[in-house]
Amino acid sequence: MLSSQAKAGFASSSETGKGRCKISGRNIRHGYHLVKGKSSHPMEDYLVAEFKKVDDRELGLFAIFDGHLGHDVADYLRSHLFENILNEPEIWSDIESAIKKAYDRTDQKILEKAAELGRGGSTAVTAILIDGVKLVVANIGDSRAVISKNGVAIQLSVDHEPSTERRLIEEKGGFVSNIPGDVPRVDGQLAVARAFGDRSLKAHLSSEPNVADDIIDDDTESLILASDGLWKVMSNEEAVDLIKDTRDPQAAAKHLTEEAVARKSKDDISCIVVKFN
Repeated sequence: MLSSQAKAGFASSSETGKGRCKISGRNIRHGYHLVKGKSSHPMEDYLVAEFKKVDDRELGLFAIFDGHLGHDVADYLRSHLFENILNEPEIWSDIESAIKKAYDRTDQKILEKAAELGRGGSTAVTAILIDGVKLVVANIGDSRAVISKNGVAIQLSVDHEPSTERRLIEEKGGFVSNIPGDVPRVDGQLAVARAFGDRSLKAHLSSEPNVADDIIDDDTESLILASDGLWKVMSNEEAVDLIKDTRDPQAAAKHLTEEAVARKSKDDISCIVVKFN
């Protein structure tokens, strides 16, 4: 029985929720928690966590969207990115190609709507769980997906940092600088090398996602998706270890966000934990 839908925005200092389903005999539960950071601007993180049936396939859809220079692009992604992915004609024959095309087309639509959505942008990490067995993760930016197998943390996403993609940025006519500030930034402005939106920087930015897949087997314990507000203060293995004995995924997501705050993370933090029985 498929259940639970969550497309979380933000209305208060924190937001939390959970859901569960049984897919192909496997009990799968998810929980999420969001906490606003210390900045004066409104919360810029959004997430999706839902189960649904599409073309006779039972899907778990999970995503974190971390906006910058406003929340409108992240909110747009929350409403449209999975729809665009699932509407690609080759979604089941070549899912990697379908995801890359959907990311690109979604980015083009965001740029076309710049007058409405503003000059900001968003990173993204998405995870599609197919029939409880195959997991496909895609990301642009520094929101991250980490899976735990036998207690070992495995990062499925790629942190798209300006310092590691300097050559690609420079080939497009851009530059990477630590001034102003203390971290490498594209054209001295953006601390990620790939993102949706960001019209003023788009000539030097990529929106092509990294795509990876994995099989959910008996050794698979959990999946963590979180924005960089968590990963700035916590390693992959630390995150996995912190929740290994927490059965309730909602409690696990809340524990991770609260621990990040305790470690002085000042950024918005959003976290989804999926537990596999």
